[in-house]
Amino acid sequence: MTTYKDIHGTKVEVRTDDPANPVNGQVWYNSGTLKGFKVNPAGAWSTGGPMNTARYALAGAGTQTSALGFGGTLDPPVSALAESYNGSAWTEVGDLNEARYGIAGAGASNTAALAFGGYTGTARSVNTETWNGSGWTEVANLNTGRNALAGAGASNTAALAFGGASSTGKTETWNGSGWTELNDMNTARYSLAGAGTYTSALVFGGFASPRTVNTETWNGTSWTEVNNLNAARDNLMGTGANNTSALCIGGYTNDEVNLASTELWNGTSWTEVGDLAIGVRTSGAAGTSTVAISFAGVNPSAGRVAVSEEWDVPKETTVSFNVS
Repeated sequence: MTTYKDIHGTKVEVRTDDPANPVNGQVWYNSGTLKGFKVNPAGAWSTGGPMNTARYALAGAGTQTSALGFGGTLDPPVSALAESYNGSAWTEVGDLNEARYGIAGAGASNTAALAFGGYTGTARSVNTETWNGSGWTEVANLNTGRNALAGAGASNTAALAFGGASSTGKTETWNGSGWTELNDMNTARYSLAGAGTYTSALVFGGFASPRTVNTETWNGTSWTEVNNLNAARDNLMGTGANNTSALCIGGYTNDEVNLASTELWNGTSWTEVGDLAIGVRTSGAAGTSTVAISFAGVNPSAGRVAVSEEWDVPKETTVSFNVS
């Protein structure tokens, strides 16, 4: 019979702590518990700190360890709440001036973000608000009020707004003081997702009667159709630093099933990667295609959720085994 020592050249260690720098496949005993270390090179999700308030149709900005979630709905009421994430826990911060859901956001940190569009409960919003780390300030309005739109941008002074209800393909760019209309998307849609910056963005999925797999890239001037998602979905979320590297998270598929699946964009095509632990739609998200966070949303079994999940490529995990 082949033993662990035959394969790895050493016996299973007996320790009172976990090793500081384990290698892939290493196994040890820690205070009577059998543990092992594994690396998933394609990436995987793990549990993060839950938000303080469960909600959905909110927006996100920032990074995995410096995220901001704002707006959304508690079904009812419409929410103006904003929460900041430090890599382990969420803290409530200053509310938006206007409560709304189906809102979009931009920004690469939890101290400089932009919120725009959304639905107030009675009307589609044109309002734009900028976040400075402590409070929101109303600035110049969108040209077209809309909800269920998507956004892209690495700061609160340079962003892109696109799509939205009702099935609009309109694109607007933000320069820190005002919005300017540019070329429309090729496929008008709402409840879509976006990633990237105001000059290098990606749009994917959404509802275009029916749900769509369409993906388009933005070069700062116009949109170009590229390879499709593997599954048509709406009410999904996206993260990514540019239009050559993005992550598609969750959503609703044509069979009306809530998705836990994740797809990764490499600049040419989409590949299915690790699933979320809890399938969600209309969640918030922030980060890149390799280090990201998904938070809150709605699940068909659990309803509104406050859960956060963190995405890492590669994903290193220490696991405990049941010995029988």
